[in-house]
This record gives sequence, structure tokens and C-alpha cells, in this order.
Amino acid sequence: MESDIEMLVSTAKEGDKRALEELVLKIQDKIYGLALRMLYNPSDAEDASQEILLKIITHLGTFRGESSFSTWMYRVAANHLLTMRKRRAELRAVSFEEYEESLDLKSAVNWREPQSETLQHLFVEEIRISCLQGLLLCLDRDHRLAYLLADVFDASSEQGAAILEITPAAFRKRLSRARERIQEFLTKHCALINPDNPCHCERHVVSQLDTDRFDDKHMVFAKHPCRIRHEESTLNRIREMDELNQIAALYRSYPDFRAPAVFIQNLRGLVGSQKYELL
Repeated sequence: MESDIEMLVSTAKEGDKRALEELVLKIQDKIYGLALRMLYNPSDAEDASQEILLKIITHLGTFRGESSFSTWMYRVAANHLLTMRKRRAELRAVSFEEYEESLDLKSAVNWREPQSETLQHLFVEEIRISCLQGLLLCLDRDHRLAYLLADVFDASSEQGAAILEITPAAFRKRLSRARERIQEFLTKHCALINPDNPCHCERHVVSQLDTDRFDDKHMVFAKHPCRIRHEESTLNRIREMDELNQIAALYRSYPDFRAPAVFIQNLRGLVGSQKYELL
């Protein structure tokens, strides 16, 4: 996969617009997936992703192959995501302690009769992903990004350090702190980690159904276009893992969200406009 991308990069740098478009198609889901996990809101993630992709294609000529293309690509994305102004979800972000207080752990567990099993499943998936996403926002950007790079996007300490332009030791320290805070919260509250914990996705869904913030017409994640859904077996196997792997598996069980088709349409418009020195 990496060698295919490196070949596309080389061809695109020679001025091949078709190779450039294919390159964007191959990387856009990864960029969007990182932005969505960092920013929570799909509209904000879409805006940030388009800005990152524009930076990548307009600075492609500066890529010298001193690292892998994926490392360089994530470095461009990381620099953008760390320095951009705070978006709407981040402005509402709370501490881990405040997040704990916001959980309604005493709700009834019974579903209302009219809800179908399919709709119930979607509600549970929505609350599971949105809760894990919200928990990430309790971390500051530096620690959130280190956690995502390592435990969701499989970056090694060396690659993560190269992406963030810090030492491997500093990267491991950030990652350790982020893991510690998330692990502490989930092992105390989340029933997916321990069935005896008080916070069950189904129970939390019921507590939200009568609010205007939660209905089937305004789902953010469960109905988002994606490549694959998590396998039920993944969640079933979580309790067989140690705590750190359990939590990483939870975050990796997200659907593989697709980037909006508008990215390629906008790229074609940019290429045709000759507004930017693309290569």
C-alpha cells in the first residue's frame, strides 16, 4: 500500500493530474478520520480535511522522501489540527470530572415499545461512538493527537515523534499520560470494559431519548457514510484483553468513516482554476 502511494506521489510530482487525484482518493479517508476524531463534528472535520488536503497537494513538491509519505502526510495534518482555532465541540469540551458528572447513570433501562430492534441498535451505536468521542475531547490537543496516532492509527513511538516533531521519549510520555486518563475513566465507569460498571450504552440511550439533542433524524455517527462497521465479535472479545488493549480496541471499532465526495470535486476545481501552484 505504501509503495503504491509513493509511486503515485512520484508521478503526481511530475505533473500527472490523474495521479494527483488518485492520491487524494487514497488518503482522504485517513485525513478525514483523524480530523473527525480530533474535532467530533463532521462539518468541522470536513472543513479541516479540505484545508489539510489543499496543503498536501500544494506542498507536494517539498516532499523529499526523507520519511515515508504517510509520516509526512500526518505531519501536515497534525500541524494543521494543532494550530487551527478551536471548533464548536472543543469550545464545549469539559474536564474528565465534569464529563463524569454529566453521565446519567440512574436511568431506567427499558426501551419504549415503538422502537424497532434496528433503531435501538443504531441508537446504541450512536451513543457508544459519541461518548468515546466526547471523552477524547477531555484531553488537550497534544495528548489527544498522540493517543489517536498510536492507539487508533498504529503509529510507532518513532513515527509518532516524527509526525509531531518531538523526541520519541516525549511522544511516549504524552501517550502514557493520555492512556492513563482515558483508562482511569473507562475502567471506572464503562460497562464495555467491565459489565459491573454503572454506565451502559443502552441505559444512557434511554436517558437521552426524550431530549431534543438525541433522535434518529440527527444522528452524527451511526448513519455516517462508512466503509465497514465494527464486527460484533470485536466488542465481544474486548473483555478477554488487558485494559489498555480493551480501550484501544474500543476506539478502533469505530466504523471506517468515508470522506465526503466533495473533496475530489473541489480538487478538480482547483486544478482547473490554476489559482494555486499545485505541484
